[in-house]
Amino acid sequence: MKKYILLGAALMVALGTTAQQAKWTSLFNGKNLDGWKKLGGKATYVVQNNEIIGKTVTGTPNTFLATEKDYGDFILELEYKLDQDFNSGIQFRSQSKADYQNGRVFGYQMEIDPSSRRWSGGVYEEGRRGWLYPLDLNPVAQNAYKPGQWNKYRIECKGSTIRTFINGVPAAHVIDEELPSGFIALQVHGIGNHKSDEGKTIRWRNIRIIENPGASQFSPLDDIYVVNNIPNNISAQEAKNGYRLLWDGKSSKGWRGAYKDAFPAKGWSIKDGILSVLASDGAESTNGGDIVTNEQFAAFDLEFDFKLTEGANSGVKYFVTESENNSGSAIGLEYQILDDAKHPDAKLGAVGNRTLASLYDLIPSMHFTNSHKAVGEWNHGRVVVYPDNRVEHWLNGHKVVSYVRGDNIYKALVARSKYAKWPNFGMARTGHILLQDHGNAVSFKSIKIKVL
Repeated sequence: MKKYILLGAALMVALGTTAQQAKWTSLFNGKNLDGWKKLGGKATYVVQNNEIIGKTVTGTPNTFLATEKDYGDFILELEYKLDQDFNSGIQFRSQSKADYQNGRVFGYQMEIDPSSRRWSGGVYEEGRRGWLYPLDLNPVAQNAYKPGQWNKYRIECKGSTIRTFINGVPAAHVIDEELPSGFIALQVHGIGNHKSDEGKTIRWRNIRIIENPGASQFSPLDDIYVVNNIPNNISAQEAKNGYRLLWDGKSSKGWRGAYKDAFPAKGWSIKDGILSVLASDGAESTNGGDIVTNEQFAAFDLEFDFKLTEGANSGVKYFVTESENNSGSAIGLEYQILDDAKHPDAKLGAVGNRTLASLYDLIPSMHFTNSHKAVGEWNHGRVVVYPDNRVEHWLNGHKVVSYVRGDNIYKALVARSKYAKWPNFGMARTGHILLQDHGNAVSFKSIKIKVL
């Protein structure tokens, strides 16, 4: 009897597993555009040989062929081919509302980008925030696009998790709660009045979807970098990749005042998942003072979100040893946090090496489109220190500083800087992470680290 009970239980499990396997449904019947509607501009879409063909038109904005139905959790697969190079994309969880910029399409987009930057497969938010996952974050995927050939795109959405794949290669991984559902759309990008770009075509075929897939139908976790926009959260993929919170989002645990045994009794606030320096006199470490991690780190990948107020100055320092016993802010390599437009420090130093995301007083940060957000908006900072002493500063998904600790260029830069008086500046084997109190209101959240 026990044998039959076990067999019956196994059969029920097997049937349950089978029942959870949702089926593929075609979104395009190969004959016409039933189930689709055109939004935005006036580019054209026609059906030929089981393909949808989009064609560019001058003097019109981005045009979208959108599904009439909205989708939340799904797996989408399709193939596309560019007959001539131009920018395009696949919208998903997207919307068009009369009360938002007269119906402008906005939402997530899996990018089609044959340009030299090679960001095909990255995630862009059309009509609102811009780049969420530029492919500088995943260089391996930059080689996945096949020019002049059919390329296969796969998009997986499950709750707040968004993953993209190009020709089987994991491309982007975003955790974001802004848009839980919306339509899918094929984009023909606007070309302005460039007559030379008129009539360029893009083809789509084999467009299919699984709605509400079973857990086993989603791709297993991999090891690519994750952009997580949920505050103070570590996703399953991030945990697998070795990241952990460096600040727990609710207490001062793991942190203390620089040159102190305890967390400052004043000058800092912890509220609603945000760690903030309170405004005082605009001077360096004269109120609550800097705070540092209890732990010390050698090679690491540090991430943090920060928000400036008008005219504010702060910084994130690393390899802080507290051995200098100096007054003011503790000594260390600094990722500059600054309102470049309103704080005078941006005009000091040399060639802009005191501007936002620079290696303070040593190397200026580079500027890219969408790399610098407005004061009052959250920015994502990142410092990567490799075991071989290569160091990178990132700002909102863009690498803006790159150098090697201890090489001849680094030594020359230090020799002409304000740090020349400190022996072996920045060359400690390990050090604390520091958040600076410069007397201005600046906020932090989502501080996390991976030891390399």
